[in-house]
Amino acid sequence: MGIIVCQTCNGVVTYFEDEKVTTLYSNHCPNCSKDQKIKKKHR
Repeated sequence: MGIIVCQTCNGVVTYFEDEKVTTLYSNHCPNCSKDQKIKKKHR
């Protein structure tokens, strides 16, 4: 079982099938991406 974890909030983004336990880090978290889009508009 593999897990994709968000680098920003450490929340689990999704699970995927894998032969061994794998943890991948992503910056594509549904929760964080909304916040980042809002912050970009204010800059």
